[in-house]
Amino acid sequence: MKKYINKLLLLGSLLILGSSCDSGAELTTLKSVSFPSEITVSSSTLVLTEDIADDPVLLISWPSVSFPIEAPVTYAVQFDLIGDTSGSMAWQKAKRIEVGTDVLSKSLTGQELNKIAVDLGLPIDIPGKLVVRVEAAMDRKIYSNPITLTVTPYEKSVVFGEIYMPGSYQGWAVETAAALTAIQKGVYQGYMTVAEGAGPGFKLNTERNWAQFYGAGATNNDLKNMSDTDFVLPGAGSYQIKVNLNTLKWSQAPYAWGIIGTATSGGWDKSTPMSYDHQTKTWKVTADLATGALKFRLNDAWTINYGPADPGTNTINLDNGGAYTIGEAGTYEVTFTINEVDPATTGYPATATCTIVKK
Repeated sequence: MKKYINKLLLLGSLLILGSSCDSGAELTTLKSVSFPSEITVSSSTLVLTEDIADDPVLLISWPSVSFPIEAPVTYAVQFDLIGDTSGSMAWQKAKRIEVGTDVLSKSLTGQELNKIAVDLGLPIDIPGKLVVRVEAAMDRKIYSNPITLTVTPYEKSVVFGEIYMPGSYQGWAVETAAALTAIQKGVYQGYMTVAEGAGPGFKLNTERNWAQFYGAGATNNDLKNMSDTDFVLPGAGSYQIKVNLNTLKWSQAPYAWGIIGTATSGGWDKSTPMSYDHQTKTWKVTADLATGALKFRLNDAWTINYGPADPGTNTINLDNGGAYTIGEAGTYEVTFTINEVDPATTGYPATATCTIVKK
């Protein structure tokens, strides 16, 4: 009899448990989620060259993924070598590019795909195999089936040389004018600051003399050989300047590193901008600081920022949450030096350096 009573108790417990599961909240994470169809690519065979470096060469598209919970879905694409997509370390070496929320495609230029291929180890000028898949993330991450690409990468030419930017901001002295460094064939990039009260005009010289120079052409952004018309910047402030001698065009964008933190007048809300010293290639500011924290960020935003992994050194690290501690209030000169070769294609370096000196 005891045996039958125990069986009844067990059956009752199971019924109660089943009832509670039916009446309780639905366990959505147990529901299967998958891509409703395959992803697609605009081409599966790509021969990359410097001539198409800036052109879009690959478009990856995918269907919308539905999760049990109604919320935005974040997508990313991953590239890897075929041999690294299986086993215990599968996809651990992949190059991942976050695309965004509810975005269903990603386009890559020739130089972007070339960098991925080279970084993953494909041989130069030889067809190699990459696989690409799409990641969908919400309450978990799921992945599409991969597609195999045949990619022939190229070796980016090493470019050297500078052009120069004499102007009102430094008295038109070509000998001490800001230098723009070659980042591609015929493409130059540099930084400069126009102080309050300084004129906005400048020229572009291929040597540190006036034997040959460019001024404004049909528009302010057109280069015309030996033109007497000055190029004009919007006004006082710091800028990133790009000049393309292949297309005879130039462009500018507001661009300034700054200090941020409780030691600064803007606290954690507003950066104190630094000025660029084009002769030492260093960003500088002299400011009254309170006791508190200090670190560095670009363009008054947290997208690109540097903090010290070790506050006892002058080395600062990309995306590091650390900060220097200003122990005594006073006037300080703060400098920031970074090797910004070509942020648009190579990103920002892992480290920069700084000095913080009480005056």
